[in-house]
Amino acid sequence: MVTRPVRPTTQIQTVVGLDPKVAAALRSRLAEVADTAVLTIVEEVPSYAGAWSGRMGGVIRNAVQLALGGFLTLATRQDAEAPKAPAIEGAYQLGRGEARSGRTVDALLAAYRVGARASWRDMADAAVEAGVDAGQLARFAELVFAYIDELSASSVAGHTDELESSGRVRQRNLERLARALLTGAPADAVNAAAERAGWEPPGALTAVVLPESQVSHAVTALDQHTLHPADDVPGLPEGYASLLVPTSGSAGARRTLLRALSGTDAVVGPSTPWLEAAASHRRALRCAALGLDGLVDSDDHLASLVLAADPDARADLRARVLAPLADLRPATADKLTDTLRSWLLNHGRRDAVAEELFVHAQTVRYRVGQLREIYGDRLEDPAFVLDATLALA
Repeated sequence: MVTRPVRPTTQIQTVVGLDPKVAAALRSRLAEVADTAVLTIVEEVPSYAGAWSGRMGGVIRNAVQLALGGFLTLATRQDAEAPKAPAIEGAYQLGRGEARSGRTVDALLAAYRVGARASWRDMADAAVEAGVDAGQLARFAELVFAYIDELSASSVAGHTDELESSGRVRQRNLERLARALLTGAPADAVNAAAERAGWEPPGALTAVVLPESQVSHAVTALDQHTLHPADDVPGLPEGYASLLVPTSGSAGARRTLLRALSGTDAVVGPSTPWLEAAASHRRALRCAALGLDGLVDSDDHLASLVLAADPDARADLRARVLAPLADLRPATADKLTDTLRSWLLNHGRRDAVAEELFVHAQTVRYRVGQLREIYGDRLEDPAFVLDATLALA
């Protein structure tokens, strides 16, 4: 396939003119700097976890070394016209390869930011050791970040081109797979969709519902095989998106997922067998409807989900439980309702009720006496106690 010419958005004009001896000292450390940069990327960008030990580790390491070598060529020039085509082409091909590997452009740019920081730290230390003065070091820094802008722009172009060709078909198949999972399609249809997409089913999937504005941040921190349906998802509120995150189903995996989503307003459904992901998504949606703030683990709100499952039925149950108080003055009815609720939830412990309601224990005794006069033996009836607890909890 013939690739289109890459036209980076940044044109480097900074001239550093490093002394050849300084450049030689820096070049002697290229392999070390490249290894440190790749290890830092693998450690700090979750999408690259484990990449160092595989074939991709060598690809990334070679790309970093090529980029650093091209940078030193620029840094030793005496004019603004030094060639940089090999490094730019290498960055372009890296972008295409990352798209084929299924990594997002957000993960790729995160790798550039982390790699640039690590490389700059090591190269700046080496340059200072070699005797570079402050003014030249400042120009050196300016060149580093302008150069990274060009390389990242080239990689984004490669990533985009790959998705627009072969990657576009795979992405469409992944989106169809996600929709099949969320709509509860038959298992044979879902398995066929996974095979077409080249997607290896995990042990479990966890649905995540979050604002669309936070998807890019979340995807960068999650497993690279996370599914993100682009079509309209049934039941999803406007402005929100759904993700299906591969997990192992263990408690440790869930803690890792929640840590990865820290700082977002995501609602995390339960971990389910991958073919049952629709159930995880339904619970995440119901939990999102509770209106809780920040990162929400649906496993922490099971009681609230049960109580909110049928709001009309709960309202009818509440009205039936409180019907004996209907003829009282509103203020009295409210006080007795609060007392009944606290008395039920505290299992009749008078001191606990008094503490919760900020009243004297004698006041609690008086109000419970009123309730006994109104409700009679029903306060000792397990069926009524269950109904009242569900209605008032």
